[in-house]
Amino acid sequence: MSKPTALVTGGCGFVGRHFVNWLLRHGYQVTVVDNLSTGLAPEAWPAHLRISGGHESSVTFQLADFRDYAKEASPDFDLIAHFAAVVGGRLTIDGDPLSVATDLAIDATLFNWVVKQRPMPRKVLYFSSSAAYPISEQTPDNNYPLYEGLIDFDGKLGLPDMTYGWSKLTGEFLARHAAEKYGLDVVVYRPFSGYGEDQDFTYPFPGIIRRVAQGESPIVVWGSGDQLRDFIYIEDVIEAVFATADRLQPGEALNLGSGEGTSFRQLAQLACEVIGHEAQIVNDASKPEGVFARVGNCERMFQYYRPVTSLRRGVELAYDYQCSSGLVPPRVYSFS
Repeated sequence: MSKPTALVTGGCGFVGRHFVNWLLRHGYQVTVVDNLSTGLAPEAWPAHLRISGGHESSVTFQLADFRDYAKEASPDFDLIAHFAAVVGGRLTIDGDPLSVATDLAIDATLFNWVVKQRPMPRKVLYFSSSAAYPISEQTPDNNYPLYEGLIDFDGKLGLPDMTYGWSKLTGEFLARHAAEKYGLDVVVYRPFSGYGEDQDFTYPFPGIIRRVAQGESPIVVWGSGDQLRDFIYIEDVIEAVFATADRLQPGEALNLGSGEGTSFRQLAQLACEVIGHEAQIVNDASKPEGVFARVGNCERMFQYYRPVTSLRRGVELAYDYQCSSGLVPPRVYSFS
């Protein structure tokens, strides 16, 4: 029997390369499209994601902007997972909003491409973001776990987070039309604060672990340090997707998170505890902090999948990875 086929756009980015690794381990023939503007070339992937063990013949890399790739290629795949986007940490979202707005063009290309050609892919996974949720529901005075129904295209839409949130909200709107008007089987995922060992240091999770591991004192966190995020380990993100992709209706959206809020100050305290470093934790109010509380209501996800990696274990894994990669000094502390 022939292998199922998959296209992963932006497949060399943090989430994309983990997704590719899962597909290869589960018998897919994979095409990866990435222009490497932010992603890592395959030969630079971390050892635990490196393509080996006979999988080399099952993957094809296309070094290209997805918008150029779509001009020549057919969307005749069993699965398309769309990660291609301009992303970055808070500094990028707040400091360079027009670069992030490029995502509007990338997503428009995707949906025009897949609905206008035959055959259409069997399944499309559109990766949105928790940034699409209304920021009015994430303030110090008004916040609660964000549930999927808060984004209601038939009702009142709240203001999303900066241009990144707008682009993802628009992408979801296109996904809905693609499902309703063109019959595309597309499902939408809204990841919260995904993290993992090989995440870029522009993101807060690996950055805080590195500061603690390097013995900095005090440990500086951005903004107030009290802003809450919903952290979920990258492998739990991937497993949750494959536990739900064939159970969701076309056009349906699902949160991917832990359902628990952790402040950056608490994250730094946990890292100090795990690594064995004593330091004062201070905030830098001159740095952007984003919304106050972004935590997901993940009860629908929990019907199919519950994360197995705790935040403490995630800190341990990230610290071990940074040590083994020579990014921080080797530890002298042993976990009990």
